[in-house]
Amino acid sequence: MGRPNNPAPGMRLLRPPTVIGQFHTLFFGSVRMFFLGVLGFAVYGNEALHFSCDPDKRELNLFCYNQFRPITPQVFWALQLVTVLVPGAVFHLYAACKTINQEDILQKPIYTVFYILTVLLRVVLEVVSFWLQSHLFGFQVNPVYRCDAGALNKKFNITRCLVPEHFEKTIFLIAMYTFTVITVVLCVAEIFEILCRRLGFLNNQ
Repeated sequence: MGRPNNPAPGMRLLRPPTVIGQFHTLFFGSVRMFFLGVLGFAVYGNEALHFSCDPDKRELNLFCYNQFRPITPQVFWALQLVTVLVPGAVFHLYAACKTINQEDILQKPIYTVFYILTVLLRVVLEVVSFWLQSHLFGFQVNPVYRCDAGALNKKFNITRCLVPEHFEKTIFLIAMYTFTVITVVLCVAEIFEILCRRLGFLNNQ
C-alpha cells in the first residue's frame, strides 16, 4: 500500500497547534453551540407569546416585552459566538494564503505573535460579552417584571408582568456565564501552552 497523501499545510491549520486549543475548539464547536441551539430555543423560544401583563392586552404585552428584552438572549448569544469566531477565522484565512502549518506557528516568532494576538482578541471579546450580558440580562430572572407603560397609555403607568419559566431562564443565564468563563480560562491556558512550547523549542535549538 502506498503512503496516504499529506494534506496541504493550509488545510492542516484548521486544527489548532496546541492541545488546549484543540479542546477549546471541541468545547466551543459542540457543547456550547448545542446548548444554545437546542436548549436555548426550548427555554426562550416562545417567551414573547407567554409574557403577560395586567391588564392582559396585546399592545401592552408587546410594549412591556420590548422594554423587558431590548434584545432577545438568543440573538445576543448568537452574535457573541459569531464575533468570537472572527479572530480565529481571519488567522486561518491568512495561514491558508501563506501556507502556514502548525509547526510554523510555534517555530516562527511572527506567526507565534500573530496567533497569540488572535487568542487575546477572543479573550477581550468574551469579557466584553460577559459585561454586556450582565447589563442586559443580569444574573437572575425575576418572576415579576414592573413595566413603565406610561408612554403607551397614561392610565397604565407601572404595571406588573409575569415572566414565564423564570427559574429555567436563571439556570440558563448562569450556564452561559459559565461557558464564557471557561472559554476565557481555556484561551489564557492556550497562550501559556504556546509560550512554554515556544521556549522549549528555543532551548532545543
